[in-house]
Amino acid sequence: MAVEEKGNIERDGILPSNAIAELINARIIQLESPTAENQIQPASLDLRLGKVAYRIRASFLPGPHASVKDKLDDFVLHSISLSEGAVLETGCVYLIPLLESLDLPGNLSASANPKSSTGRLDVFTRVISNQAKEFDQIQTGYSGPLYAEVCPQTFPILVREGSRLSQIRFRRGNTETADADLRTLHVKHNLVSSNEPDISEGIALSVDLTGDPSGLIGYRAKRHTGLVDVDASGSCALQDYWEPIHRQNEGGLILDPDQFYILASKEAVHVPPTHAAEMVPFNPLVGEFRVHYAGFFDPGFGHSEAGGTGSRAVLEVRSHKVPFLLEDGQIIGRLIYEQLSEVPDKIYGANLKSNYQGQGLKLSKHFYDRKD
Repeated sequence: MAVEEKGNIERDGILPSNAIAELINARIIQLESPTAENQIQPASLDLRLGKVAYRIRASFLPGPHASVKDKLDDFVLHSISLSEGAVLETGCVYLIPLLESLDLPGNLSASANPKSSTGRLDVFTRVISNQAKEFDQIQTGYSGPLYAEVCPQTFPILVREGSRLSQIRFRRGNTETADADLRTLHVKHNLVSSNEPDISEGIALSVDLTGDPSGLIGYRAKRHTGLVDVDASGSCALQDYWEPIHRQNEGGLILDPDQFYILASKEAVHVPPTHAAEMVPFNPLVGEFRVHYAGFFDPGFGHSEAGGTGSRAVLEVRSHKVPFLLEDGQIIGRLIYEQLSEVPDKIYGANLKSNYQGQGLKLSKHFYDRKD
């Protein structure tokens, strides 16, 4: 394909916004409707829900010898039109064809992740492709449709055709930054606000349980709440959906099993425009909890020139099966940095109406404080 001959595709790395636009023009990324405003992010593409959602009885992967449609026929319970909007209930699993499909060349792969706002709503979302053996991973040369598996965990959500719950990145070759190079990058760009960062298979982040001057350290989600419209910013009163958590005298926080928490990292994070970052999946060796369902950090996150000085990572935390004690400063995850094939034509926070640039502890964009 002609687009493969262009330099930005030939260089190893995560493809930036300008290269993603070229993939759309070359129909390597195929759209059922024109791109929406800000759908192309600095190093990712937002994925949009299609016209129908299928309520299914179980999550599944098609495996190497089947399409998603083949499996869907065995698992579907009923279908729901999203043309006028529809409610997705907590505890239910839905499969939704996306408006984007792919025709990747042999040198490009892709990976998906929930958007930040999706993760902060505790909506478990994964992308599936035909013949997939893994969620959220699209193999080189894949040609076919994409689907979103959506399972709201805490709040029922209102979605519609065009709603964006997931995002996808495209990569060529080896993109991960080795530890030695990561140390050099930290010296140059101060990747985290720590004089002696813990760098080993990524850069460590720890949890902040000291809190702000009022002692606020996080939020615990309430159950049996009203709807959250995923497309409506500032539409839900914080007090109706969240319980504030304040600093405890003993300095720790016991996570209740299967409760959902929003916390923040102790370190401010910086992703220079030459790189993108991702929070690696939960590591069972550090405790029976999962951190950060939505793990993409775009180039420019926390970048001072884009208004992001002091941007901390917001952590979506859920304990599994047993109560678990978190302590202030405990390592709860690692950031993997990946190089870009070239500097993007736009970076996070710079005239993009980015919701979480310069953030501290912050809920998703859907909530407002009734006291304000």
